[in-house]
Amino acid sequence: MPRVLLIEDETPLRRIIMLNLVRHGYTVAEADSAASAEEELLAAQALDMPFDVILLDVNLPDQTGWEVLRHAALAGVRRPRVIVVSALRPPAARIEEFRPEGALVKPFPIDALLRLLERTLAQPASEESASSEVAGA
Repeated sequence: MPRVLLIEDETPLRRIIMLNLVRHGYTVAEADSAASAEEELLAAQALDMPFDVILLDVNLPDQTGWEVLRHAALAGVRRPRVIVVSALRPPAARIEEFRPEGALVKPFPIDALLRLLERTLAQPASEESASSEVAGA
């Protein structure tokens, strides 16, 4: 079962995404802030159970999702693939810097997220091959 870290501060949206992912066979850990996301990433690394994908909201109450990625890298956490889920289209500079596998602009159909997850997990992991696909509904 692929392991997904869902970082989303909007509780109703987080619940909808989590329930759909579990229904489709994913193991999901949830975080509602940058602090809780960093705790989840560190715990996963300590248990040698890394996440396969992070679903990353970039607008969090305590920091940005981008800062979560920066702090994790500084802590030596192996970064999983990242799919950005955001109310705003991510700036090109952030896409180039962090190289997410894709991005979905809220609101998006859950089917679009599931397809992007499946496609992301089907591709061999490579930092060099990260795409900058950005989709909206």
